[in-house]
Amino acid sequence: MNIPTELKYTRDHEWLKVEDGYTTVGITDFAQEQLGGLVFVNLPEVGDEVIATTPMCDVESVKAVSDVYSPLTGTIKEVNEELLDSPELINEKPYEAWFVKIENVTHTDDLLSAEEYEAFIKEDK
Repeated sequence: MNIPTELKYTRDHEWLKVEDGYTTVGITDFAQEQLGGLVFVNLPEVGDEVIATTPMCDVESVKAVSDVYSPLTGTIKEVNEELLDSPELINEKPYEAWFVKIENVTHTDDLLSAEEYEAFIKEDK
């Protein structure tokens, strides 16, 4: 399982990359593997406010519909519209197929390092 060390993670299986003035968010390799083949993504709108630990969008797989939780409180700066037409990119390249970029961050959930996230997955199984 791929867990890049330069990213931060949540217990809800999102990854975060802090960049210049904003944070990029997606779901982890573990999450996409558990969901199976993704067939639909419902993204928020640019300008929407998101609140840490609450649903910000959802994904539909052949198995079920699952919420994706915001790891941060802030404002949606950008959404990855490519996922609307090609949700399978999340399965193919989960760390490149980001969902949103969030700016004006005021609160972060308890974030995990790659090592902590890997230990969390093993403990959770």
